[in-house]
Amino acid sequence: RSCLRPCPAGCAPRTAPGVGVPAGRAFRSRCDRSCVAPRQGRAGGMDLAYVCEWEKKPKSNHCPSIPLVCAWSCRNLIAFTTDLRNEEEKDLTHMVHIIDTEHPWDVYSVNSGHTEVITCLEWDQSGSRLLSADADGHIKCWSMTDHLANSWENTVGSVVEGDPVVALSWLHNGVKLALHVEKSGASNFGEKFSRVKFSPSLTLFGGKPMEGWIAVTISGLVTVSLLKPNGQVLTATESLCRLRCRVALADVAFTGGGNIVVATSDGSSTSPVQFYKVCVSVVNEKCKIDTEILPSLFMRCTTDPARKDKYPAITHLKFLARDMSEQVLLCASNQNNSIVECWSLRKEGLPVNNIFQQISPVVGDKQPMILKWRILSATNDLDRVSAVALPKLPISLTNTDLKVANDTKFFPGLGLALAFHDGSVHIVHRLSLQMMAVFYGSSSQRPVDEPSLKRPRTAGPLVHFKAMQLSWTSLALAGVDSHGKLSMLRISPSMGHVLDMNMSLRHLLFLLEYCMVTGYDWWDILLHVQPSMVQNLVEKLHEEYMRQNAALQQVLSTRIIAMKASLCKLSSSTIARVCDYHAKLFLIAISCTLKSLLRPHFLNTPDKSPGDRLTEICSKITDVDIDKVMINLKTEEFVLEMTTLQSLQQLIQWVGDFVLYLLASLPNQGSPVRPGHSFLRDGASLGMFRELMVVIRIWGLLKPSCLPVYTATSDTQDSMSLLFRLLTKLWLCCREENHITEPDDALIDECCLLPSQLLIPNIDWLPINDGIISKLQNKQLVRLQFGKAPGLVGHTVSSQFDAFVRAPGQPKIDHLRRLHLGAYPTEECKSCTRCGCVTMLKSPNKVTAVKQWEQRWIKNCLCGGLWRKMPLSYS
Repeated sequence: RSCLRPCPAGCAPRTAPGVGVPAGRAFRSRCDRSCVAPRQGRAGGMDLAYVCEWEKKPKSNHCPSIPLVCAWSCRNLIAFTTDLRNEEEKDLTHMVHIIDTEHPWDVYSVNSGHTEVITCLEWDQSGSRLLSADADGHIKCWSMTDHLANSWENTVGSVVEGDPVVALSWLHNGVKLALHVEKSGASNFGEKFSRVKFSPSLTLFGGKPMEGWIAVTISGLVTVSLLKPNGQVLTATESLCRLRCRVALADVAFTGGGNIVVATSDGSSTSPVQFYKVCVSVVNEKCKIDTEILPSLFMRCTTDPARKDKYPAITHLKFLARDMSEQVLLCASNQNNSIVECWSLRKEGLPVNNIFQQISPVVGDKQPMILKWRILSATNDLDRVSAVALPKLPISLTNTDLKVANDTKFFPGLGLALAFHDGSVHIVHRLSLQMMAVFYGSSSQRPVDEPSLKRPRTAGPLVHFKAMQLSWTSLALAGVDSHGKLSMLRISPSMGHVLDMNMSLRHLLFLLEYCMVTGYDWWDILLHVQPSMVQNLVEKLHEEYMRQNAALQQVLSTRIIAMKASLCKLSSSTIARVCDYHAKLFLIAISCTLKSLLRPHFLNTPDKSPGDRLTEICSKITDVDIDKVMINLKTEEFVLEMTTLQSLQQLIQWVGDFVLYLLASLPNQGSPVRPGHSFLRDGASLGMFRELMVVIRIWGLLKPSCLPVYTATSDTQDSMSLLFRLLTKLWLCCREENHITEPDDALIDECCLLPSQLLIPNIDWLPINDGIISKLQNKQLVRLQFGKAPGLVGHTVSSQFDAFVRAPGQPKIDHLRRLHLGAYPTEECKSCTRCGCVTMLKSPNKVTAVKQWEQRWIKNCLCGGLWRKMPLSYS
């Protein structure tokens, strides 16, 4: 059957499956029936990754709230709301749910305590605090308990009694990083990502940004709450203008000068969209708000005679970005259709009458200028829009026109998402509103192999997204539909268009570099990495990293290792290298901690610290005798308290065990599937182990019980000296990255004898992470249920790791404290949401040195992932 009306996918009658969306095609009404081409979004650049829904219970069930809201943080945490209906008591509880995208079933649900429906959710810039506001004027600030992603508490808040909140935002902290997509091929990170001069909304003494939030209420009030360093909250409320009127829709944006811009609408398309400038200051320990009216606008559809009364209501009002107050998106709707318009605020010269021109000619900069709203683009008639999601990438385009360079016009951060009541989702260019990608949700509800002619028309309302959010790299879209289900959509970097592999890798690499520089989580990028891409991406990421200056490399050194580990986890050929990368993160952390304990013997010491001098001396002196290297050091700088040395024994033991394991595995170096393989060619890591062996040797003279324990066949054998000699020989082979030589036969023979001289320890590698990302490699839809972990055992990636995983019932270990917890731990533990690292929730130590070690990962895992609390009987 042929289409009755033109389809957004551009399909002709009887279009064959697999036809894509033509580039730049403008919007038109969709077909009367779901066309075959974009089935499940395969041809449209979007597809479903997973769907998570609530378990149906007999006495209570989750239903979507009205309005339903959701928010996506830079740490890839998603917060959304539902109403919990109790069938017995006939009441509603307004719930806030927080999930990590890697473990969507592990939902943290909290009774918000809001007496009215929640209208707004907003994450702060760090992704660790969440604001919620309701229809009774109450605003609550939620923060993590003990830095756990699945444990939250309400700390502070504010209230405008009885006045529903329609817009909410954190104050700007003055940090803005611009992405230059057209320079994605540049070698310097400073050219790709530049710091934009942007003033905070409010500063403390010394220029430090002050934290707080701003909200707009339905009666036209603006309220600002400031968080003082002592924990108190300063709150002030002011009217946006003298003549207060109803505010049905509002949004907040920030200017580079530190001001705040508020856009409001009363909901009628015949009324103007008003804009206000808001200035916040602190005078005499009190918050002060000043407002000023800015130029307003009328939607184009209301001034067009053909559409004057066609769209009576404005349903969506959004600034294109929080820090882009010059561009705004408007959507007007009727019962069945919508129209979307994009507007821009520009400075224009004020025309001067010819009479005044003759008297005093106006030339150059003297011409009077005014601010005026101009429409950039508008769509034709669309189906009714149900939700809008805006990109968070701060892309800087060299030309602000609608034209974009050919190699970047499909870049994901350029598009915004529109969801419709028919279940479809469209990605459109954020300035031109031209189609970039399409997904039809209704077609995914039917069997794929069913012929289109036999598909019955759907009866009743279609399932559609009521709220949705784009990820921080715009490569994923989360939507909560009218049934309360959470859907995760994968957005192709090429937007469904055929791009060569190099261009696709370039997009992914560019966004990985952006996450590396900003510290944002990169889970949504991993959605698009296929096993065949892993090796290429890791190599190119390393090449780009090595092109940066030494200072930036030092800042990003651990972040790039964590990024490589998460990439290697996606391919069976590189899975063993995941162990090496996590071991390297652990080694760097131990090295920094132990070196920081060294103190100069005299106060008037030279510029270099004891740790720097240790590194310098160990790199210069290549002697294989550990005692000869030790003689060149000032041993008085290594003096520590006996209790401190004893408390560090578990970390010292790991260093000794790992060195022994590496040397014993040298004869099998031709097998890259063994963990530790990459260390055998890593001169920097071997040099770090060598330095630590020297430090441990000196500390052993002070406190012999802190030395690593080896099980040797001979009582007279000096195990430390033996391992140091072999380690130095191996280090000399690869100390220079560009001149790596093969170990000689004598060294390999000596390493072959190690198992007969010392008992080789079993290394406790990190467990397989039970996340969802490895299940999404085959691009098949995964169906999940909140509160019920899926069976992930047996998939291809984990089967490659079976040799390194502890069997059930074996003793568990605290991976960061190196303490054995027993087969069935009784202590509460937490695990990393990314690497699966497990450690005890509460510290059993009271020694200052150990507390210093624990402070390194109190907020985040060593890999940068968030912590989540585990049940007592974890397996």
